[in-house]
Amino acid sequence: MEWLKSLVGRKDRTEGANALDTGDALESAQERRERWRSVYVIYFTMFQMSLGFSIVLTGVWPYLDKLQPGSSKEALGLAVGASPLGQLAASPLLGLWANRAGSARAPMLATLALFVLASTLYAQLHLTRPHAHHWMLAARALVGISSANVAVARSYLSAATRESERTRAVAGASLAQVLGFVVGPAMQAAAAPLGPGEPYPPPGSYVQPLRLDMYTAAGWINAILGLINFVLFLPFCFKEKKIAAREAMLAQGKESEKEALKAIKPDYVSSWTLVAAFFVLVFNFVLLETLATSLTMDQFAWSKKQALEYMGALMSAGALVACAVFALIAPLTKIFEERALLLWGGFLLTGMASVFCIPWGPGPPPLAPESLEAGGGCPQSSQPWCATSRGISLTQFLLGYTCVSIGYPLGVTLIQTIFSKVLGPRPQGVWMGVLTGAGCVSRALGPVFVSAVYARRGPDATFASTAALTFAALAALRLVYARLRPPPAPAPPRELRPLAAPAAPDAAA
Repeated sequence: MEWLKSLVGRKDRTEGANALDTGDALESAQERRERWRSVYVIYFTMFQMSLGFSIVLTGVWPYLDKLQPGSSKEALGLAVGASPLGQLAASPLLGLWANRAGSARAPMLATLALFVLASTLYAQLHLTRPHAHHWMLAARALVGISSANVAVARSYLSAATRESERTRAVAGASLAQVLGFVVGPAMQAAAAPLGPGEPYPPPGSYVQPLRLDMYTAAGWINAILGLINFVLFLPFCFKEKKIAAREAMLAQGKESEKEALKAIKPDYVSSWTLVAAFFVLVFNFVLLETLATSLTMDQFAWSKKQALEYMGALMSAGALVACAVFALIAPLTKIFEERALLLWGGFLLTGMASVFCIPWGPGPPPLAPESLEAGGGCPQSSQPWCATSRGISLTQFLLGYTCVSIGYPLGVTLIQTIFSKVLGPRPQGVWMGVLTGAGCVSRALGPVFVSAVYARRGPDATFASTAALTFAALAALRLVYARLRPPPAPAPPRELRPLAAPAAPDAAA
């Protein structure tokens, strides 16, 4: 975890010296160390939940085809979509549980135990043949339900950090998530030397109870990491240290944290605007990631092999750019205001990514011969717009991908940071569940949008609509710009002073 600490950084000594009095009033040095240790456990959880989703993406189709030969692509879509749908359903409920319990430990331990169970089931699907497809759906749905604990993690992160630390803490959590998405497919590729394993015997025959191959390795890795994460949340390691409410209590001069929280009213207009904007931001990113391979095959006549190779390299480069942006967010917010950076760095760049992907070329994209199945152009038989639409240049596409690689990490980090601050120091489990659910809906609708709009109308309609949606979200945020700040704390009551006694009459009078 040391490398993550160095990227995220701690409060420098000058800042700590300036806030020495407040720090002493809020916590001791030992309590601060324990508080930040719990934050680092949250970072590992965010990393592990992202890795648990991404590590199976490249292997789920060949694994399903091996378990149940002749499976359809619809079955693949259900297997991939079961995880975000499970996360969508469970996020608000887990947030409510954490709020009612007043603790993150119980929901985290329960979901991590479920994650280990679901990952073990994924690795043992050969025992469920000939109904492996249904059990795979169940395993992926359970992984999605367990990964809804990121809502609880975000809520705890808001409660366990001071307002001045919030941006850096959320940037660290977002960086951990991105690293999980990047490392997952790489770990699946690293398991490739294990090979696909021996063919499965006919149903009803003796089946080896434990199996390790390139497909089951993803499940076993998830199970082991889930066990490690479970141990990290036990009381000897994870000590809940919530400081946001105490900070509000001290600032307001209240006698209890409960009294301080009651006095603060969050702004619901700006909160729901941020949820809608988060949906739009994630939708843009998911759409481009989903569409990138087929778009390049259509527009640049790349074969499937070329598209996978080139897009793999481009996505890796984009991930490195995103990691650099995450690491720079804390220094940037010391130069630019968070709200301005969100609008003109996050949403403007993400909107420009869609604008750059609207076809500008003088002619149509290269058309694919009818007999060519491995790519090599735009198939006008299934996509009639290929013959009439203008083509996208490679320069356009690279500019758009660069914009989203910078704009998305800026936007997704700052929108979570500002959202947390707008809600104030109150328990945020349900609200963070709503925000997580908005991201899940985006992940579910992205592939549907590709088939419904891109395949029928082409890139003009696809990227013009996403650009309009993004700029509409930017305009909405600009309208509530003044409200994108922490709720105003009531001024501490002034100490009552006794009235001055009237002057004594002059004895001479």
